[in-house]
Amino acid sequence: MSLQVGIVGLPNVGKSTLFNALLKEQLALVANYPFATIEPNIGVVPVPDGRLDVLAKIVKTTVIKPATVEFIDIAGLVKGASQGEGLGNQFLSHIREAAVICHVLRDFADENIIREGAVAPKEDLHTVRLELQLADLATLEKQPEPKGSVDRAAKERWQIISVLKAIIKDALSINQILASEQKMITYGLTQFTPEAITAVTHELALLTAKDELYVINVSESSLGSAVAQMTETYATTLGVSADRAIVMCNQIESELAVLSDEDRTAYLADLGLQEAGLDRLISAAYKVLRLQSFLTAGAKEVRAWTIPQGTPARQAAGVIHSDFERQMISARITSYDDFVAQGGWKGVKEIGKLRIEGRDYVMQEGDVVEFLIGK
Repeated sequence: MSLQVGIVGLPNVGKSTLFNALLKEQLALVANYPFATIEPNIGVVPVPDGRLDVLAKIVKTTVIKPATVEFIDIAGLVKGASQGEGLGNQFLSHIREAAVICHVLRDFADENIIREGAVAPKEDLHTVRLELQLADLATLEKQPEPKGSVDRAAKERWQIISVLKAIIKDALSINQILASEQKMITYGLTQFTPEAITAVTHELALLTAKDELYVINVSESSLGSAVAQMTETYATTLGVSADRAIVMCNQIESELAVLSDEDRTAYLADLGLQEAGLDRLISAAYKVLRLQSFLTAGAKEVRAWTIPQGTPARQAAGVIHSDFERQMISARITSYDDFVAQGGWKGVKEIGKLRIEGRDYVMQEGDVVEFLIGK
């Protein structure tokens, strides 16, 4: 399963406007990745990281390559998608490929844009999640019960599937929505290990087991310095974590994405905003995907490399080049703060802040690294 964020929403909620804004962000990235092939419905966008500009000044390079997050624009959802309504099959196949679901929820009024099923953020989220539960139930009911003598793993797999089916059926019978943040484990799966549950939900690509983000698309007049308070209010209304809720005006984001850095800063200031909504969304997606960055800094380029949290050094080296995982000998590592405070590699070495770590060292967020590679 790829580390993509799937953008989901009912018709006319601003999903396409959001994705187009992300594509405009992507344009600035293409210059640094000239040979990247990007599908029309996938946006590969840079993760905001002010550290890279600082490192570039220290090592005197103009080439900066940020970490990235992939967003996929999923075919629009309508009520009944789980039974094939609208582009139901396409919708479900694409969303199963995503690691995280990003719900776009409408809370703006525009007489020129009819709602077509959208009512209000809470009700819209209920509609989408209901379709995901129905789709998961269909997937689970297609699984054949093992016959005859089976091993312990197969028996446990079937037990988990049976419990999941019962959970979803019970929820649907009372029109209850199973919030994916609770990861099903609180709904009767406590007798199984988290690893066993994850193995089943990943194998079947169950939609209700995916992480979620929530973009609340509001009107321009609603935005301002009270975004943090608005976020808390929406999070409470939706019953979700505030760090996964992003309040923004998708139309404004589309306009911001084509501005220069200077004009963008001025526009945000005029709106009373400290940070663009897209930046907040991209950063939140990076965290929800449980990713982190290590940094390389040299005369050739400064770059943030993406790895899952808990990655050992030898696998991190393999992200740079596949042969490096096998050939890595050790790594020269320092923290970003020390690298900046001491003005680079020479400075951190002189004060004893340069560490030599082995292949099994667990990489930390913001490590500045040089890998030593053998043959």
